[in-house]
Amino acid sequence: MSEPIGMGVVGAGAIGIRGALMHLSQPDVSDRVRLAAVCDPVPGRAKAAAERYGVAAAYETYEELLADPGVDAVTLCSPIGLHYEQGVAAIEAGKHVHFNKTMATKVAECDDLIARAERKGVRLVASPGMMLMPFNRRIRKRILAGDIGQLTWAIAGTSPGNYHLNEEFRKWDDVLTQVDPTWYFRRPGGGPMYDVTVYCLHNLTGILGPARRVAAMSGLVVHQREFRGQTIQCDMDDSTFLLLNFGDSLFATVYGGAFGSVTKGFHPNIYGTKGAVVGTEVNGQPTQLDGDHEPHVVGEHAKLRESHVFEDLMQLVDWVRDGTPSIANAEHARHVINIIESGYRAAATGRAQDLRTSFEPLKPEEC
Repeated sequence: MSEPIGMGVVGAGAIGIRGALMHLSQPDVSDRVRLAAVCDPVPGRAKAAAERYGVAAAYETYEELLADPGVDAVTLCSPIGLHYEQGVAAIEAGKHVHFNKTMATKVAECDDLIARAERKGVRLVASPGMMLMPFNRRIRKRILAGDIGQLTWAIAGTSPGNYHLNEEFRKWDDVLTQVDPTWYFRRPGGGPMYDVTVYCLHNLTGILGPARRVAAMSGLVVHQREFRGQTIQCDMDDSTFLLLNFGDSLFATVYGGAFGSVTKGFHPNIYGTKGAVVGTEVNGQPTQLDGDHEPHVVGEHAKLRESHVFEDLMQLVDWVRDGTPSIANAEHARHVINIIESGYRAAATGRAQDLRTSFEPLKPEEC
């Protein structure tokens, strides 16, 4: 495909602006992708975003965006609970799809999305593509080479705290900063597991490979939150702890909490009989180099926030244009969703759950 891909941005909130519009409006990508349309249900928001970032068309409904013949692909920057139904609609309309995390909330929904895409001949890329990070591939290669010995246990996780209440898109200065955060604390797509621990799980499983079984405990700590003088009634668990079995007596603790963290960022700690991975260091040696970025994160993109979202978007663009598959694939995302969904079920029933999905982790020569 020689012409630029026409991208439709679904949602002009925090991720839509930071992860898609700011990056895709940069001139260095205009030969490969163009901003064909943006939609948002809040009156005036899509129009304001289109004017600011040079988008060809603005709509208030998703259906109008999908009907636009200039849209070849969509990036779903909407609340997680909408991703499945919006993904189905895009696939059936013949559009390629980039899912911001997570692509759905249930493994059965992921199965359906993957099957539909295969039937329609469209491409799916699912964030977060954490194994596109050079240091994650170096860590996996060193583990496979036996640099920390036989693997014994691991821990990964994070907590969002009050982050989503204080983002720059909650200031109420204009229509682009009047973005309601309520959905982060409500079912079905809220809570730290789908929101932030998903990064940790992609890191952990990308480095170690697929898990086999999960046990868990989960509950709700903060029942009410305050935003701009209004009370948000929270109903999604904000304190979840998983115990994963990777086989061969390799276990990992994964947490998504309301507040607090014992690991560095989204990076796991992995311990072996001869050493350890702590954050991005292997046996005390850094694997993250100066200027380390994903393949497309160069120039201005390296200075902008949410560059990992932009990278995943460009993975889809390359796949559509050049036929180059991405390692940020739907199968890896499905496996992580299988872990999260099964973890909630394990917590509710008190019974460990077998995981029924897998994916192909990177081989040494691919790292």
